[in-house]
Amino acid sequence: MVLTSIAEWARRKGIGVVGTGDFTYPAQIKSIETELEEAGGDLFTLKGNATDETEPRFMLTTEVSNIYKQGDKTRKIHSLIFAPSIKAVKKINKALDAIGNIKSDGRPILGITSQELIKIVMDSDPGCMLIPAHAWTPWFSIFGSKSGFNTIEECYGDYTKHIHAIETGLSSNPEMNSRLSMLDDITLISNSDAHSPSKLGREANIFDCIADYHEITDIIKTKDRKRFLSTVEFYPEEGKYHYDGHRDCGVLLSPEETHKAFGKCPVCARPVTVGVSNRVDELSDRPLGYKAKNMIPSQPMVPLQEIIAATMGHGVNTKGVTAKYMEVVEAGGSEFNVLLDMEVKEIEAIAGEKIAEAVRRVRSGEISIVPGFDGEFGKIKIFGTAESPVEKGPSQKGLF
Repeated sequence: MVLTSIAEWARRKGIGVVGTGDFTYPAQIKSIETELEEAGGDLFTLKGNATDETEPRFMLTTEVSNIYKQGDKTRKIHSLIFAPSIKAVKKINKALDAIGNIKSDGRPILGITSQELIKIVMDSDPGCMLIPAHAWTPWFSIFGSKSGFNTIEECYGDYTKHIHAIETGLSSNPEMNSRLSMLDDITLISNSDAHSPSKLGREANIFDCIADYHEITDIIKTKDRKRFLSTVEFYPEEGKYHYDGHRDCGVLLSPEETHKAFGKCPVCARPVTVGVSNRVDELSDRPLGYKAKNMIPSQPMVPLQEIIAATMGHGVNTKGVTAKYMEVVEAGGSEFNVLLDMEVKEIEAIAGEKIAEAVRRVRSGEISIVPGFDGEFGKIKIFGTAESPVEKGPSQKGLF
């Protein structure tokens, strides 16, 4: 995940603005200063590309982990931070370096509260933005079942006025979040949370604006539906924490099944890991299927490599699948162009009938999914029926 590789894959994916990630990490901020140049609008490009409008723009971003005690409970919160300048980044880094070890990890772990963190961020530059990351995952999020809060105000107190958005995460989508009236004025953004370059764009935000840091953050702050066109979403069932269960026991439970089991694993009798769907049910004040009037539209999607792998019957990272992916993306212009914009007949002309049909099914939701749970991604089946881990039982957990 070095900057040159991120830029290469952003072009391949069709991403116009991408985060640098890890600006708190000394080696990464050094790379930012030596490999990037200002490209206008407080965004950056690889050196020598500032005048090329087709080149991906970088936004200065990082993710921070806070672990602290509040209300007799250990809180573990991940936060995204956006910054408009290297000067602001250095102020943030200096303040955090005086508190904890920012040199040991790209996502530093700090023993300060969420309120203390946002104060540091906003004091560095009022143009900065802090956004709770993957807001519903059980272990490290603002609403997580294991360590989170029940409201934004409970977490941020007087600093709640600076929280304009939350990241929905792979295991939830805008429809699920719209069941909570307390989020009506909060902008729901969707990001890749990539851990390798090929996973960029698993989720994305589609803006109608110029590549400008302040315009992007203004759209997020104001929840401007004229300029924030839509989000591209993981099918939330495919996320690692959508349902409840125990990975080690091979037990997958819906929220209803968890309640019937009194929250206990039917195999080991220990409490199950309560997932995102269950936690949304717990905090929601609206029925399943409710859609808020001002909700930004969204489009569920499966990454193109996964679609191709399904048609070929091979693993996502096998040579044949990778080669076919590169061929289709080159012919189609970008992955997002193939997935979102091209007509099915156009896809068929460059990729073949089976891949075109698979994309059509994914677009229309004609797929089967065994939901993810307790750290395991869900199983998507585009052709046929997905195999349930519950049916196979604990001895088959190696299938994951």
